[in-house]
Amino acid sequence: MVQPHLIVLDLDGTLLTDQKTISPKTKETIVLARQQGHQVMIATGRPYRASKHIYNELELTTPIVNFNGAYVHNPSNKVFLPQHNPIELDTVKDIVESLQPYNLENIIAEVMDDMYLEKHDHNLLSVLGMGNPKITTGKIHEHLKDHPTSMLLHTSEDEVAIIRSYLEESKAEVIDHRRWGDPYHVIELVRTGIHKAIGLDVVAKSMQIPRERIIAFGDEDNDLEMIEFAGTGVAMKNSIPELKNIANAVTLSNNEDGIAEFLIDQLKL
Repeated sequence: MVQPHLIVLDLDGTLLTDQKTISPKTKETIVLARQQGHQVMIATGRPYRASKHIYNELELTTPIVNFNGAYVHNPSNKVFLPQHNPIELDTVKDIVESLQPYNLENIIAEVMDDMYLEKHDHNLLSVLGMGNPKITTGKIHEHLKDHPTSMLLHTSEDEVAIIRSYLEESKAEVIDHRRWGDPYHVIELVRTGIHKAIGLDVVAKSMQIPRERIIAFGDEDNDLEMIEFAGTGVAMKNSIPELKNIANAVTLSNNEDGIAEFLIDQLKL
């Protein structure tokens, strides 16, 4: 019999199809894996409010990694000590000030499930507004009073690389940054040293599951550390090349039940 594994699921582009749903086969396979003693958890860049419905759909009771590791908690077990690693407020104000020469369409700060936007943006809110967060609109440096869990910089496609280069050169000691996938040209900031593998390590230790029995699935650059950390890091067929290069295996795409196919084979389901 296969020993209990910890199965770690990124959401967008991985567990979820392009229609943002879980396919019946993948869902059935996850249920079967749990019935056979394996643990299943979510590790996502999304806030909890935007991943709660998926957590509930899968009827999970495990901890969840949100904001790419900046917030690790267990909605089903209050004994689990939450870990929140926000960006320092002074750092945020300094970054906002230093980015004035650049062409930014919007700046968004998230404090857990509360949102602060410099400008109202209907299109972005159609994505970020999932879960009905409390929204404050106006100058970030005036309205933001708490250390934010993450920041989002919305800009043009041409500006993304320029701004990321600036951040890398001048702010690497205080923040890490990622790029969202299309269609939104967004740079996401978290506290330096924060990534999904940090949260995964905390959860795995709490469950006493060694790294060699962790199977993690991902597709984007915010999954790099997690895929490298896991005993078996699996990239989806639709993953970025950098992730495929470091993964232990590549499975079918998020639209082809890649997670299900891999787990059926690997865990003899």
